[in-house]
Amino acid sequence: MSKKNISLKLSLAIASVGMMALSTGCQVHVAGQTLPSPYYLEDDVQYFPAGPENKLANETAALKASREEYKARQAAAGR
Repeated sequence: MSKKNISLKLSLAIASVGMMALSTGCQVHVAGQTLPSPYYLEDDVQYFPAGPENKLANETAALKASREEYKARQAAAGR
């Protein structure tokens, strides 16, 4: 093989690896920083609606019902 042929193949290989790196668009870690992809402005926006203020709403409701049931039993027992 001639030197020109080898250098052409090497250039094509480097260019293809570079194009693959650019087309992935993933995050990059540089000097301890996590940087966004170059296409972050074109990404879809994800919206997560706010959840309930009390994260344990079911547990709170169950405890309240249990206390009311306990008070009702105490009242029925005549205490």
